[in-house]
Amino acid sequence: MAGKNYRIAALPGDGTGPEVIAQGIKVIEAAAKKFGFKIKFDSYDWGGTRYVNEGTIMPDDAVEILKKYNAVYLGAIGRPDVPPGILEKGILLKLRFDLDQYINLRPVKLFPGVECPLVGKTPEDIDYVVVRENSGDVYTGMGGVAMKDTPHEVATQVMVYTRAQVDRCLRFAFELARKRHTRKNPWRGLTPEDIAAGKTSQLTLCGKTNVLTYVFNLWERAFHEMAEQYPDVKINYCHVDAICMWMVKNPEWFDVIVTSNMFGDIITDLAAMTQGGMGIAAGGNINPEGLSMFEPIGGSAPKYTGKNVINPLAAVLSGAMMLDYLGEKKAAQAIEKSAAFVTSRKLKSLSAGKMGYSTEEVGDLVVKNL
Repeated sequence: MAGKNYRIAALPGDGTGPEVIAQGIKVIEAAAKKFGFKIKFDSYDWGGTRYVNEGTIMPDDAVEILKKYNAVYLGAIGRPDVPPGILEKGILLKLRFDLDQYINLRPVKLFPGVECPLVGKTPEDIDYVVVRENSGDVYTGMGGVAMKDTPHEVATQVMVYTRAQVDRCLRFAFELARKRHTRKNPWRGLTPEDIAAGKTSQLTLCGKTNVLTYVFNLWERAFHEMAEQYPDVKINYCHVDAICMWMVKNPEWFDVIVTSNMFGDIITDLAAMTQGGMGIAAGGNINPEGLSMFEPIGGSAPKYTGKNVINPLAAVLSGAMMLDYLGEKKAAQAIEKSAAFVTSRKLKSLSAGKMGYSTEEVGDLVVKNL
């Protein structure tokens, strides 16, 4: 039976973005050939370089253009000669909001052979997922400034959530926890009492109910109400400051974490460091009912541009996430297994210029070991 055909919009971006996306595309195309489906990439020059050269980040009809594709594959956005906020708001936040990508999904996985800054922690200890709500919070831009440039200047930025936003994020997180572990493969952090009670996985709500009493009272009430529909999911709660401590001290305590937009933005960077750094941290901006976008969570690393020394594995693993989202789960698993082989047997380091291989050679290694 003939495999499916997919069209992907590639946004290589700035700095080293095009270099890592090129390796990701190479790996994805090799996986497509191996697993019997077809995939076509169309590349667009949207980002910082376009802004510097033309004064526009992307065309006015960018969202409509993207809706013709099955997914979006993003490199990295950012140039040192573009002021902070212009590109982030002009492309990243705009696409997330306009395409209603209301979930930011961040797997946190320590691969074999990767040096972990947490003493004594192994790949068995760091293997969880953060579900970050991606459409609300202070990122909506509600707020303003009064009496600017005076001693009495006032600035506000409002944390905003609707019950519908909270519910749909929680629903995604509960479903993910349920799918991630089953009775045949329960989360290993469960106690015998949990297993006897029929629990197979755990979902932790990360918030700040003791201070942000309005917003996180909403989150907490919705969380407990929805939990009644998922008797197989053990629920847990942590303040955001506590979760930062436990992610360092006892990362093995976590299975799936669900949190707000701002808190998720912060804790996923901490999580990335515990799994070996930004060079291996993949992410997805998900609209479960629409178009999703996948990207390495690191920046454009402009100082390494064109040197062929940057680590492409975060982009490669983002590509695997994209294939999993498209339903090509065997291909996605093969890419992840190959990446694990490369980290455990081949690379000296994940750091740029210290891997023992060039950017292109790392891509070739993943392809070779699919």
